Amino acid sequence: MSRIAILGAGSWGTALAIHLARAGRTVRLWARDAELAAEIAATRNNPRYLSGVSVPPDVEPTSCIEAAVNDAQFVVVAVPSHGLRSVVRLASASVATDTVIVSATKGLETESLRRMSQVIEEETGARFPVVVLSGPSFAAEVAAGLPAALLAASSHAPAAARVQEQFRSRGLRLYASDDVAGVEIGGALKNVIAIAAGVVEGLGLGHNAMAALITRGLAEISRLACAEGGRRDTLAGLSGLGDLVVTCTGDLSRNRHVGLELGRGRPLADILGQMHMVAEGVRTTGAALALGARHGLELPITAQMAAVLDGRTSPREAVETLMGRRQRAEVE
Repeated sequence: MSRIAILGAGSWGTALAIHLARAGRTVRLWARDAELAAEIAATRNNPRYLSGVSVPPDVEPTSCIEAAVNDAQFVVVAVPSHGLRSVVRLASASVATDTVIVSATKGLETESLRRMSQVIEEETGARFPVVVLSGPSFAAEVAAGLPAALLAASSHAPAAARVQEQFRSRGLRLYASDDVAGVEIGGALKNVIAIAAGVVEGLGLGHNAMAALITRGLAEISRLACAEGGRRDTLAGLSGLGDLVVTCTGDLSRNRHVGLELGRGRPLADILGQMHMVAEGVRTTGAALALGARHGLELPITAQMAAVLDGRTSPREAVETLMGRRQRAEVE
């Protein structure tokens, strides 16, 4: 029986723990907050991040990171992007030599502009194979056992195959990819476009505008992914188009919720102040814009979302700016 450690007891980490335990794995779920770990252990529920879903007996909550990763064959990192480096640094010395590290975090590090797998490799000295788990996946639906398909992306094919084998179930199908850069950029930037999608809905701009935004957003994501060494066809798959569609249109999307409320006129500080979970797109927007500038790329949707989030322009003015840009060929 595989032993799997999950670092991060937020909604996604808890959902993965529930899924893996249901699939017959032994799971240790690490929470930074000792009170949360104790509450999950006592009630078999995570009321703070995934209320109403029972946590199986084969999930062992803990607030000791050394105990969580001890003898684990897979270590899943499912913490917000801004905390990933410190968590991996804390866990690294206790990870066994034959372990596969799985990155389940979508985002860019704001200071270095590195992708999450790059941060993990830096902090571990590239001692472990890293597999990126990404794709269209609302935590509540995975926890409920509803059908989903994800990608396991790695430059180390045997590690990706191990994740495919050990993480699958009747409700979860995994495809392999060797395009780590394409998968990670797709997973990070879809959150930026989802904020814009929420703005479109909040302003009541209609289905035509939403379709245009998703399509041109995908083009923008693909542009940056290719500059980072990814392949364009990856962005037509689960970690690109698939994740983009679900995050831009699904009611469970936190990033879409932020944009929706911005479009309705609420200040960003008020929106974030009432959210219990992280909307990664808020942090990723500025980092994506800076990464685009590093590559000499134009990212117009990202630029306008950065201006809205910074309070330099209103949501409606951002839409008008995008609509007034120079007309061009669709593919250049």
